[in-house]
Amino acid sequence: MSICEYSIRKRVNITMTKAQSNTKNTADIQHSVIKAALEISAQNGWLNVQLSDIAAKTAIDINDIYDHFYDRTDILATYGRMLDRRILRNVQEPDASESHRDTLFDLLMDRFEILNEDREGVCAIIRSFRYDPKQAIIGLPHLGRSMGWVLDGAGINTNGLKGALKIAGLTAIYVKTLYVWAKDDSTDMSKTMAELDKNLGRAEQWSSKLGF
Repeated sequence: MSICEYSIRKRVNITMTKAQSNTKNTADIQHSVIKAALEISAQNGWLNVQLSDIAAKTAIDINDIYDHFYDRTDILATYGRMLDRRILRNVQEPDASESHRDTLFDLLMDRFEILNEDREGVCAIIRSFRYDPKQAIIGLPHLGRSMGWVLDGAGINTNGLKGALKIAGLTAIYVKTLYVWAKDDSTDMSKTMAELDKNLGRAEQWSSKLGF
C-alpha cells in the first residue's frame, strides 16, 4: 500500500469514526432528555416541564438540547419514534397461522409494556391533555405515523385511501386503549389487554363489512 493510499484510508476512517461518534452523541442526548422530561413530568406535571429544567437535571447545555428539541412537542415526537423502533425490533417474518389482528395485538401490547417503564410521566402527559387539548391535536400526526409503522410491521397494506382509513382507525383504537391503560392497576395489564382485544375485534368486524 502506498503512502497516499494509506493517508486516504486513514482520513476515511477518521471521518467514519466522527460520524459514528456524532450519531452516538445524538442518541445519548435524546435518550437523556426524554428520560429527564418524563421524570419531571411525573413530579411536576407535563405542562411544567421546561427545557431549562431538563438542562439542569441532565447537565446537558441548553443549546445542545435546543439543537434536538424546540419544545415539549418535539420531545414527545422523538419519544414516539423511540417506541416505534423498540417494538419494530420484535417484528418477525409473516406467520400464516397468525392473523393480522393477533399481530397488531402483540405489537401494541409491546408498546404498552414499554410505556410502563415511565408510567407516571406518561400518565401525567395524558392528564395534561384535558387542560391543553391543543397538545393532543398537534401530536396526532406523529401518532398516526407511528400507527402506520405498526400496521406495516403487521404486514398490512397502508397505501391509498383504504390505508389512510386503517391508520386513522388504529390510531383511534390506540388512544381509546391508552386511557384504559392509564387507569389499569392490574399487575398483568389484564384490563388493557381486554380493552385492546375488544377494540381490535370491533375493527376487524367493520373491516370485513367494508371489504378492507
